[in-house]
Amino acid sequence: MLNGKDYLESLRDGRVVYLNGEKIDDVTEHPAYRNAARSYARMYDALHDKETSKILTTETKYGDRTHKFFKTPKTSKDLIESRDAIAEWSKLNYGFMGRTPDYKASFTAHLDAYADYYEGFEDNARAWYKKATKEVPFINHTIINPQVDRSKPLHENKDVFVRALDEKDDGIIVSGAKMVGTAAALTNYNFVANYGPNDLGGGDQSHALIFFVPMNAPGVKMISRQSYENVAAKNGTPFDYPLSSRFDENDAVIVLDNVFIPWENVLAYQNVNVSNRFFTDTGFVNRFTFHGCTRLAVKLDFMSGLLLKATEGAGTKQFRGVQANIGEVLALRNTFWGLSTAMATEPETGRNGVAVPNGFYCNAYRVLAPSTWVRVKNIFEQIVAGGLIQLPSSAEDFLNPEIRPYLEQYYRGTGIDAEERVKLLKMVWDAIGSEFGGRHELYEINYAGNHENIRLEALKHAEGSGAADRYKSFVGSAMDDYDLNGWTNQTWTTGTEQSTIKQ
Repeated sequence: MLNGKDYLESLRDGRVVYLNGEKIDDVTEHPAYRNAARSYARMYDALHDKETSKILTTETKYGDRTHKFFKTPKTSKDLIESRDAIAEWSKLNYGFMGRTPDYKASFTAHLDAYADYYEGFEDNARAWYKKATKEVPFINHTIINPQVDRSKPLHENKDVFVRALDEKDDGIIVSGAKMVGTAAALTNYNFVANYGPNDLGGGDQSHALIFFVPMNAPGVKMISRQSYENVAAKNGTPFDYPLSSRFDENDAVIVLDNVFIPWENVLAYQNVNVSNRFFTDTGFVNRFTFHGCTRLAVKLDFMSGLLLKATEGAGTKQFRGVQANIGEVLALRNTFWGLSTAMATEPETGRNGVAVPNGFYCNAYRVLAPSTWVRVKNIFEQIVAGGLIQLPSSAEDFLNPEIRPYLEQYYRGTGIDAEERVKLLKMVWDAIGSEFGGRHELYEINYAGNHENIRLEALKHAEGSGAADRYKSFVGSAMDDYDLNGWTNQTWTTGTEQSTIKQ
């Protein structure tokens, strides 16, 4: 497995990353990416730490030590241990980094057991499983097409979407763009697939692809959004931006400009059935929601503690209304830990005896998580309130002896001095109010799919699994107990009331 030093060195590979019109030479040293890179490096070092490795790692059937979520799970116990390993890594960033290296194990951990799903590329699937478990590489994913003109069908936008342009003896040439490559600039590989239809019509199946590509492959280009880490470095100190200055997993659009993909990196080629259905048929959707639910639960642990400290510092925690709101946040926190446990302890059985996180609880997470984060953010805004915008501009204010006495007098809290209270509220603001905080709200709302699809898929899952019929049958059993003439069985009695009413 990579360690922190290996990981950082792996990023110095000539990759092409653009930010603010500049081509970045070394993402590990540029102020837009360097601390996020070190946050990931710390996670890799934890794999080799004497104590944390006990929670994080296990051994595969091939004899390789790996992160527990990367290993094919066979039992509920395997899934619980994977959940705890996901949580242990997530604690290192307080739940604010979602596309960490273990996220893509949502896909790669099933490649061995599900190898026969990838028709014609079965050996590739097995090889990538071994590679992923042995090295634990950082793989980002892009499965969404750019939002160009969504009113048009696929074939009218095919010049934008990733597709195969040419086939060679040793691989294929692909071009197009994909979104959203979260943390792409700091990863080793890009996983490219599609969430949605892949048939371009007229027999054109060039869009029906699944493959991996190294981030430094010729023709791969990343166009980053604005870096909140870079803004934090220019505008303040870690005191002012304690989260965005180290946990900004920069998102990017990934452009593939005539990129060569060797056959060994391909899992589907001109196969609409495989590329359309991998999302559900390989357990990927169950596993990425399992990871996402666990990460959000860790994040809600952090937000619960932050709310408790903020209200204690303001002297409002004893107010009944404030306590009620804190209780609601704690209940939401408990809900997602409970869902992650249920996903693991009531697994479904996939191919070759694989234990797959329970789909009903996965869909519950997908539907509930977006509104939960919005609600938690709203509670902070209501009960921490104006304290979040009365903050001094930066840490520099405390270092100015002319105004420090005013700060000490007018910014102190309940049982807390001014410096400590401002430090705390700066953390709250970075979590919910800064650009970094705004991105996180958007991220949680759209994490598991668009707001309609996540609900539709919960319905389709219930219908497809037979659960919807069971629910309707349950109602039917209640309705079968009576008819126009009264009860239809001997459990209940009408007595004399009915005859009295008739008289």
